[in-house]
Order: sequence, then C-alpha cells, then structure tokens
Amino acid sequence: MTPLLLIGGGGHCRSCIDVIENTGRFEIVGIVDPIQSSAASYLGYPWLGSDDDLPSLLKQSRAVMITVGQVKSPTIRMALFERLSTLGAEFPVIVSPRAYVSRHATLAPGTMVMHGAVINAGASTGENCIVNSLALIEHDASIGAHCHLSTGARLNGDAHVGAGSFIGSGAVVHHGVSIGDDCIVAAGAVVAKNLPAGTSFRGIL
Repeated sequence: MTPLLLIGGGGHCRSCIDVIENTGRFEIVGIVDPIQSSAASYLGYPWLGSDDDLPSLLKQSRAVMITVGQVKSPTIRMALFERLSTLGAEFPVIVSPRAYVSRHATLAPGTMVMHGAVINAGASTGENCIVNSLALIEHDASIGAHCHLSTGARLNGDAHVGAGSFIGSGAVVHHGVSIGDDCIVAAGAVVAKNLPAGTSFRGIL
C-alpha cells in the first residue's frame, strides 16, 4: 500500500480516513496539523507535527491528501496545495468504493470522492476538490480547482462551477448553468441561471 500523509486533523479528516481505509490502497502514516490532538481524535492515527515539519515528513512519504475541510472559503486548502506542490508532494485521487465514477470522467490530482457520490460520463473535476457524500456531478458537468461540492448537492448535466467555489448541502444547479469562480451557493439553494464570479447566493433563482 502507498504511504499517505493527511494534512489537517478536523472533522473532515475523520470522514476522509473512513474513505481511505475503505479503499485498501493507502497506508495512513499520520496527521499533520498545527494543533496536536490525541490519536483518538484521529481515529487511532498519530499526530506527526505541524506545517513546519512538512519538508522532513515528505521525505518519508511523497503522497499527501489535504484533509482540511472547506466551508465557504477555499483559502486554506489552496495555500496548502500550493505549498505542498512547491515541496514536491504528490496528490493521489481517492475514490470511495461506495461511490460511482464513470470511466469516461476525469478527476484531477488531490480530488477526494466520498461515500455515495456519483460522477457520470464526461464529467470532470479540477485539482484539490471535495466531492462529498451523496453529491452528484452529472454527464459533461465540471467543477474547477479547489471546489467543494457538499453533501447531497446536485450538479446537473453540462453545468459548470468555477474554481474556488462552494456548493452547499442539497443545493441544485440546473442543466447547463455556469457558476463563476469563488462563488458560494448556500445549502438547499436552486440555481437555474448563470452566476457571475464572486456571487454569494442563498435562494432560488
């Protein structure tokens, strides 16, 4: 199995651990986080150090997964991705065996696809994305780099989400709709028209 460092030790990390264990492809070496917690907080895996220790830790394992969550802002995940890239880290794509990803879909490095998610033919993700539990990316739809498609969100066919955007739990993006970079779509929202970059949208359009 491939040794793997996890970067970030909160609740999203624990969800990622469950997915990673279920793949049977990786050996989790431990957790890197600014604040040390007990192994129990990391489901039995050790705390290895803070971000300052990354250069030495990457000599033990080049493969990393960013397990910091993304609620609204992607800033922390983006900064980590850029720094780790500079240090020569490798970013696997990790897909839950309980998810479905078409062999005709394209997933960029660092993408995490969680339990129950569906990514259909012609769909794609950018780098460092979270496709959370039960989310859907339908045929020919795409999300840009550093996006989080949250739990139960629905991105319908040929819809497109720009880089750094957050689509909240249960939100629905209609067929063919384009959402710009750095947008926030609230939980339960329904988006039927294009949204320009930087939009924060909470209702039904």
